[in-house]
Amino acid sequence: MSEVAGLERKADLCVKNATIVTMDRAQTIIDKGYVAVVGDSIADVGKGEPSYWKAGKTIDASGGLLLPGLINGHTHVPMSLFRGLADDLPLMEWLTRYIFPVEKNMDEDFVRAGSFLGCAEMILSGTTTFCDMYLFENEVAEAASKTGIRCLIGEVLYDFPSPNYGEIENGFRYTEWLIQRWQGHPLISVAVEPHSVFTCSPGLLERAGALASQYSVPLITHLAETEDELRQVKEKYNKSPVEHLKDLNLLNSNLIADHCVHLSPRDLELLKENGVRVIHNPESNMKLASGIAPVPEMVANGITVGIGTDGCASNNDLDMFGEMDTSAKLHKVSKMDPTAMDAVTVLKMATINGAKALGMEGIIGSIEKGKKADFIVLDPNKPHLTPIYNPYSHIVYAARGDDVLHSIINGKVVMENRSLLTIDLHEALAVAREKAVLVRKWVQQAS
Repeated sequence: MSEVAGLERKADLCVKNATIVTMDRAQTIIDKGYVAVVGDSIADVGKGEPSYWKAGKTIDASGGLLLPGLINGHTHVPMSLFRGLADDLPLMEWLTRYIFPVEKNMDEDFVRAGSFLGCAEMILSGTTTFCDMYLFENEVAEAASKTGIRCLIGEVLYDFPSPNYGEIENGFRYTEWLIQRWQGHPLISVAVEPHSVFTCSPGLLERAGALASQYSVPLITHLAETEDELRQVKEKYNKSPVEHLKDLNLLNSNLIADHCVHLSPRDLELLKENGVRVIHNPESNMKLASGIAPVPEMVANGITVGIGTDGCASNNDLDMFGEMDTSAKLHKVSKMDPTAMDAVTVLKMATINGAKALGMEGIIGSIEKGKKADFIVLDPNKPHLTPIYNPYSHIVYAARGDDVLHSIINGKVVMENRSLLTIDLHEALAVAREKAVLVRKWVQQAS
């Protein structure tokens, strides 16, 4: 794995003295290993001292766990400003009485503030890639670009007027502009994102699918999240949400389906047959009492499943370590089987399978030569992380977001020794508190 002895090479960054959890196909773990980075990519992964590399910068991991950066497969990052706004409510009431009315007042500046806040939270807690669906998404992309975090973003499309683009015709124009605006960017990718089958007409969904196909970008939507959604779709179309997408010719390997909580055996079969990728959001589904997605069955059927936090208004954080822990334990107790959703399976969902779910497995998701240098280092000097017998178990069941010591994305150190290097955290927090005053005002006006 290492370079040939005697041939010294230059690296931009070298992280050494780490226990490397590669998440490669062989599930290789390297004790006292190193990762050498040249430009934006991993140039070498090896054991022992990186003696063949002369690095511009060296970070000593001090025996910490080095693993691929976590991939938040579904969220609404600007909703960090709605954290705790309307808790303990069913999804439909939460959306129609609070979220949608308040969102009508938002503008680009509001979304920008929430995006910087959310990006700071994700970098601090080990996320290096996120997939976002929201409003004024160009502001999300701008914040991600400036803070150095990788993302797949898309403007939410639905039948009613948007606070950003107004009527849906403008929404498609805006989406196409986003695709063209960020094409070829090293960190930002764009998807077409109709909200759901119950907020989007068949014509809107078909047009969204055609646009995604035209530009070879993913199509992303909420799917089969609640029983109420199933009831509405059944009454209107006499089908399940999955069957509805199938009949619209949108159930294919280009589709990323968020949630997928309520699935019949036929729905599961259709997802598998058509190569649909799924993002599991356990904490949001639990908090909104939406149900428990049949993830063990999906995994057993070979369906690619990633993990997402959903937005802060329905979770209430963006910590993927907590999401992994919850995911594993939720399915164990649901199945009354302690072997269900083992730590390796769950960590795959947050790394290499999360990358596959977003169509990025060729560049991220594992620590391998040639892939982009997206990885994190966990601080080993914590009581709850000592001793370490099984790294996978530690990462899923013991580690927390604030255990992340260093974060490297696309070869750039964005956090070192818990210090954010690309975000002025004090400013981000101050602006967020200012926006909270507006949110309180909007809630009062809506009630």
